[in-house]
Amino acid sequence: MTGKSPHILVAGGGIAGLTTALALLRRGIDVDVYEQAPELREVGAGLQIGPNGSRLLIELGLRDAIEQVACAAARKEVRLWNTGETWKLFDLGRDCIERFGAPYWTVHRGDIHNVLRDAVLAQKPDAIHLNCQARGFTQNGAGVTLHLGGGRADVHGDAIVAADGVHSRLREAAGIADKTFFTGIMAWRGLVPADRLSPESRSLVGTNWVGPGAHVITYPVRRGELYNFVGVVEGRDWPIESWTESGTHEECFNDFKNWHPVVQETIRGLDVPFKWAFVGREPLTRWAFGRFCLIGDACHPTLPFLAQGANMAIEDAVVMARCIAASPTDLDGAFRRFEDLRIERTTKIVRGSTETAKRFHNPILSDHDKAVDYVTREWEPERVRTRYDWLFEYDARTVDIGPRRAAPAAEPQSA
Repeated sequence: MTGKSPHILVAGGGIAGLTTALALLRRGIDVDVYEQAPELREVGAGLQIGPNGSRLLIELGLRDAIEQVACAAARKEVRLWNTGETWKLFDLGRDCIERFGAPYWTVHRGDIHNVLRDAVLAQKPDAIHLNCQARGFTQNGAGVTLHLGGGRADVHGDAIVAADGVHSRLREAAGIADKTFFTGIMAWRGLVPADRLSPESRSLVGTNWVGPGAHVITYPVRRGELYNFVGVVEGRDWPIESWTESGTHEECFNDFKNWHPVVQETIRGLDVPFKWAFVGREPLTRWAFGRFCLIGDACHPTLPFLAQGANMAIEDAVVMARCIAASPTDLDGAFRRFEDLRIERTTKIVRGSTETAKRFHNPILSDHDKAVDYVTREWEPERVRTRYDWLFEYDARTVDIGPRRAAPAAEPQSA
């Protein structure tokens, strides 16, 4: 590269990949996205986009489009698993905007994915290439080659951003072993049409039901027309880490027998209860390898107990785009700087998510009087601010992207 704008290859068309592409295109940097799926379709269920994520999506020009499909819940609350007693976790809506300068959105993953896809294609109509599975890469001082499967021709560019998710093939190709451990926790998840629920069950709030060895999270998505359900259970041996493995209503009911009628009603209303194993991973200590860099779930997959997975991907994308724009002729340096700026925060979130599960599932919650004292203490307002404000105050738009560290001694040239 000799002063020209770089051409970035993004492997993966999920939230991390599309947000990265959009952030780069809006800075005048050419991008092509290679997605393994034959079509970009609605997958997954609900997401929570905190102000640390929403302020970035607004900066990318997406406020109007997201507000057409999201739900701005009034508050989040904690409820006791069997009695339904309620404690306020924190206010959302106007309070969130006043405190953090941006809204808290609950949204269907497919809806936000569609918004991002449309925004990328508006910037570059031929930016997204489907049915292109990234299998490996080669790099040298002149650029990179992304190797695709299925008989697809290799593609060439100046750098690769690997946004190919928790089961990243490119992470493996870079020589990073996927060291996993089963947490002993699984989740039920699904969506419930609002018209199947009683008024108590379809209030516009996010609810964390906490109980001994399990918890349930519900919140509205798609303008309040659907409710997202996640029921997390300890001590199960379900091993499959997938969003598309279906179970039965009876099995789900059995995991939450004796829980409050609102929880039972929500389970009854599920179209399909899907089963999802929670697989743990230690945070990586390195993401950047010359002109190749991991991003999003490919480098810091997390358990969902702080609701920060999508937010971390969005933050990554904006910081990545800023680093590349600041050093367009030194992409390996830009990637090292990106890693420096993001690794401490994302590692803290990954570890904090694991700790939060223990709080939700404390065995003491089986004793009513002790449970009331426990919830009152653990969700006391000052403790809540300590646990959450640092997440929401972070602003990827203003992080200092100053000097870059020196290059490591050697980088992988092919994989």
